[in-house]
Amino acid sequence: MFVIVGLGNPTLQYEGTRHNVGFDVIDLLADKYNITVETRKSRALIGKGIIEGKKVILAKPQTYMNLSGESVRSLVDYYKIEEEQELLVIYDDVSLGVGQLRIRKKGSAGGHNGIKSIISHLDTDLFCRIKIGVGEKPKKYDLADYVLSRFSRGEREEMEEGYEKAVKAAVMILNGETDAAMNEYNRKLKPQEA
Repeated sequence: MFVIVGLGNPTLQYEGTRHNVGFDVIDLLADKYNITVETRKSRALIGKGIIEGKKVILAKPQTYMNLSGESVRSLVDYYKIEEEQELLVIYDDVSLGVGQLRIRKKGSAGGHNGIKSIISHLDTDLFCRIKIGVGEKPKKYDLADYVLSRFSRGEREEMEEGYEKAVKAAVMILNGETDAAMNEYNRKLKPQEA
C-alpha cells in the first residue's frame, strides 16, 4: 500500500492558489487512473485505487496547510505504512521556478509549514516528497499573501507542464524508481528547454 498525499487548503476560496498545487496533482492522478477522491477519513479526502498495478491511497488533507501532519499521521497509522518506503508528499515550493520539480527522499521543512507539521507529527523527515515550484515571492510581498495568490495565465501553462511531470515522477517513485525520478526531474531547465 502506498499513500500519496497532496498538500493544500480545503474550500473553494483556495482552489487554484499556489499553496494548493499538491491538491491539483492529486486531482490529475485521480483523473488519469480513475480514482474517486471523495471518501472522508483521517481528516482527509481520500480515494483508493490501483496505479501501475500497485494499491494506492490518494489523499488531500482537509486540516488546512499548517495542520497537515495531523491528517498524515492518522493515515500512516490507519494504513500501517512505512513512511520511508510508502509515503509520498507533494507540495508547493517558493524557492523553485514556476513548474520546476525537486524530488527528495528526506530533508528539512525548508520553511514550509505543512511539511513542518508532518515532520513534527511523524517524528521523522525520512519520507519522499515532490516539491513543485510556484515561483519566488516578489520583494515587499507578504509570503502568506503570495502563496494564497493565483497564477497568471503564462504561469498556468508552465504549471500544467510541471503537474504532468509531477504525475510521471510520482508513478516512477511508486515503482521504486526514486533515484531515476530525481535524475530526470531535479535538473534545472536551461532557457532553450523552458
